Amino acid sequence: MADRKPRIGIIGSGAIGGFYGLMLARAGFDVHFLLRSEYAAVREHGLKLDSAVHGQLQMPVQAYASAADMPPCDWLLIGAKATSNAELAPLIAQAAAPDAKVILLQNGLGVEEQLRPNLPAHLHLLGGLCFICVNRTGPGEIRHQALGAVNLGYHSGPADDGGVAIVEEGAGLFRAAGIDSQAMEDLGQARWQKLVWNVPYNGLSVLLGASTTPLMADADSRELIQALMAEVVQGAEACGHVLPAGYADHLFRITEQMPDYWPSMYHDHAQQRPLELQAIYAEPLARAQAAGCRLPRMQMLYQALAFIDRGNRPG
Repeated sequence: MADRKPRIGIIGSGAIGGFYGLMLARAGFDVHFLLRSEYAAVREHGLKLDSAVHGQLQMPVQAYASAADMPPCDWLLIGAKATSNAELAPLIAQAAAPDAKVILLQNGLGVEEQLRPNLPAHLHLLGGLCFICVNRTGPGEIRHQALGAVNLGYHSGPADDGGVAIVEEGAGLFRAAGIDSQAMEDLGQARWQKLVWNVPYNGLSVLLGASTTPLMADADSRELIQALMAEVVQGAEACGHVLPAGYADHLFRITEQMPDYWPSMYHDHAQQRPLELQAIYAEPLARAQAAGCRLPRMQMLYQALAFIDRGNRPG
């Protein structure tokens, strides 16, 4: 690797994987994209980005319909939803170089623990938390409205130093592509922190059929958002993760300043895809309950979303 840039594979080339993969490719990295339904369109037209931050970009990319056709990749960015984790491990094993680093760009808790037992022991597994407003607008077309940072933490693997050097190397790749990226010492705490935003806004966008601007403009929904945020902070503390003082208020203020945004769970619901309820709601609720902490508003939101999700599947 000393005489070449690392080879990067993207598994799950939707909004998240497509955005970060395209930014890395623009920076000159050797990037390879695994696609499913959008393979033909991307193979013919490349990927297109409409970004309020980085401008317009359309590039031909190295696209594949099968992981077996991909060259061995030094880094693998997993942009697929947590609902796909049961089928990801074989794809990762096929596309991974012997000492590959796998970054799981997913929301929620327990996603690394779900994937790790099915991965080869010699692969490094990292968690990646994306702070970004991005969505697909068509086959191979991505709209980026705001933010973009991705922070990394080491989960497991054969690293001798606890993964410190590997995490710094991974963050350096993103920074070389113009993406803010920081190392996280405690991946578990960082995942709880991300839930402070994901729990209220993802779920309420589906339940109330509202994007962030109307949710923030209404007194009742604002109060509900803040109550849900407070419960996540409470659950994190019960599980041994004391979040920074004022963190929920900080996220609330950031959301007030964001452009109007439909969270990813709303897009999944609108397109009749399974919702990421296990990782974002069920697992945190179970961990909090095991620690003796009840989160009643979050529990009610989860139950309502589970009802909606069951009724939304194609018959």
